[in-house]
Amino acid sequence: MTDPVVPDSRPAPRRPRPAAGRRPGRGELVAFLELFALCGFVVVQPMLSVVGASPDFFIFHGVSGSEIALLVAVFALVPPVALWGLGLLSRLAGRRVRAAIHLATVSTLVLLLVIEVGKQLTPVRGLLLTAPAGVLAALLVAAYLRWDWTRQALRIAAVGPVVFALLFAFASPSSAVVFPDRPADATTPATVTGPNPPVVMIILDELPLLSLLDEQARIDAERYPNFARLAADATWYRNATAASGWTPYALPAMLTGVWPERHVAPHYSQFPDNLFTLAAGVYRVEAHESIAHLCPPWQCGDLAERSKGGLTSAFREVSRLVGELVSPVDSTRNPYEDFVEPTVAERLQEAAAAEALGPEFRFDQVGVNQPARFQQFLSRLQAAPPPGDDRPSLHFLHLLMPHTPWRYLASGLQYEAPRLPVDGPWWGRLALQRLEQQLQYTDPLIGEVLDELQRSGRYDETLLVVTADHGATLTPGEAGVRQLRRHRPDAQELVWVPLFIKRPGQTRGEVDDRNWQQVDLLPTVADLMGLAVPWKVDGISWVREQRTTGEKTFVSELDDVHVLDGDALFAEMLADPGAIPPLPPAPLPELVGTEVGGYRIVDGPEGVEVEDLAAFRDVRPADGVVPALVSGTLPEDVPDGTPVAIAVNGRIGAVVPAVVDGGGHRFAGLIEDATLFRSGENRLELFLVAPGSGDTYQLQRLL
Repeated sequence: MTDPVVPDSRPAPRRPRPAAGRRPGRGELVAFLELFALCGFVVVQPMLSVVGASPDFFIFHGVSGSEIALLVAVFALVPPVALWGLGLLSRLAGRRVRAAIHLATVSTLVLLLVIEVGKQLTPVRGLLLTAPAGVLAALLVAAYLRWDWTRQALRIAAVGPVVFALLFAFASPSSAVVFPDRPADATTPATVTGPNPPVVMIILDELPLLSLLDEQARIDAERYPNFARLAADATWYRNATAASGWTPYALPAMLTGVWPERHVAPHYSQFPDNLFTLAAGVYRVEAHESIAHLCPPWQCGDLAERSKGGLTSAFREVSRLVGELVSPVDSTRNPYEDFVEPTVAERLQEAAAAEALGPEFRFDQVGVNQPARFQQFLSRLQAAPPPGDDRPSLHFLHLLMPHTPWRYLASGLQYEAPRLPVDGPWWGRLALQRLEQQLQYTDPLIGEVLDELQRSGRYDETLLVVTADHGATLTPGEAGVRQLRRHRPDAQELVWVPLFIKRPGQTRGEVDDRNWQQVDLLPTVADLMGLAVPWKVDGISWVREQRTTGEKTFVSELDDVHVLDGDALFAEMLADPGAIPPLPPAPLPELVGTEVGGYRIVDGPEGVEVEDLAAFRDVRPADGVVPALVSGTLPEDVPDGTPVAIAVNGRIGAVVPAVVDGGGHRFAGLIEDATLFRSGENRLELFLVAPGSGDTYQLQRLL
């Protein structure tokens, strides 16, 4: 008799989940989604948040909407695809190696994400940020390994990069550049009210009026002969003030006559009523813009794009931005505002569609060091009008000069500039020196335009406007800031700008100290052009009226509008322009230009380090570059303020103080005299300067 069969009450064993190696397709898809999500939060979101709020970035580089889409796609797809592809190759070494590589990649991305969040939430930087970020990242990775829901959440987050891209394309200020509309019905043709003279308008950038003034509050004709030459024939509105310290607010206000009201792209789709659309049909417009695109393409074509570098330049700058975003230390540059005017040589090297070089500068630097945008503007100014087109011309140039980064000597030679502070007594003095050198380099550009107008016989009949969109502040404690805060001491530096208007037929200079504001530019210029403005403006036309009060309006932000006592601030500036900003003088100016052999030289302390010392081994002034900015660190026993002499080939080119601050014991100085440099190897010497016997000095050799 057989025993009865008793059913087995134990549950049937689970079927084992297929290993990743048995279902490689699904496992690799999961791995890609995780990397796609993490790269989206580490790269795509922070990058798009910066450039999305800065449409001027794309406008400056001349990037079209389709190219912007390609740029976003590259940064959204290439990093995760590259990381996933490297992991996929590791499968050749086995599943365990593949899993380890994926875990290491996830861990690295999590660490970078924690660092980025830490930079946003805390003031801590460097190792003090990286160490706790590493601990927190380790805990997050442990959770990723332990709990399945964390991995599921990460995979769901793969939708993030798509959402970020859509928000950028349709909701950010840059969306106007990605999908520009043609506001065909938004503009009203101007009514011709008088003669239509030819117009030349140049808007410089980040130029405080104070930089042009001498001790009597006149144009410093010795340093800026071409500005003085213009002032001798034009009306100088000495009390002119900017609408804002930020170009995307300031420039549209100047060219529309309307105060900033919205945070939008400085683009024709957002500002259909502007100087260029006003002139349409009456004037032949040649507009060379930089970080605005107010002239519609159906009016200006692709003229403004030819010298901007396009997708290649934008890709390079975005790559640099991404590196700064994931770094545990702060960048010393402002990614929204730090645009560099490319030279003709740089644009030719990048194979961009730069035009013929044209005339060289009439000072000691070759023409390829000219800004490409200026060269293109000048060549158009020299060109004959198209056959059969008898309309008057409007030549417009917005040039980012003497805007940072400062990299030009007055001679036109360039120098490589390390990222140095601008805030503080000596750093502010050095920044002011560099600004003034770049402004002295800009002065001959104005001269080139005046020369061309006079050579061609058009000077007398031309309406000529030269101005700037805003200034720059170097007052210690406020240096580099573009927004006014209550009771800050440097409004004169940021708010007051130069403005010269030479009316047709004007041959005698005038100085007008009444209350001009830059929203007055469009209505005033329109009247002088013989055009009636068909939209409501906030500014006034000085052809017909002037203000009766001295109040000044300045838009720091849309919700932070300042009303300044313009009369008091202007009077203070005129009383002592050299005292603004309040910066110390450079030490021992009498040593500059003297031979080191004329002093007693003794050994000094060891331990000095010079940044980019190798640049002195092969200097090529003929190529337009010299190592004129010398900086480095000093031995720790050098007291703050000790004079440091910088000599090139046996002659002292600068004397600067030792600076002891949060960055250590440092020095930095600019050698203005480019003739100290010679082709080939140059000898750099550094000395501490100490009193000697009588009225002489003793040099303690550092290098």
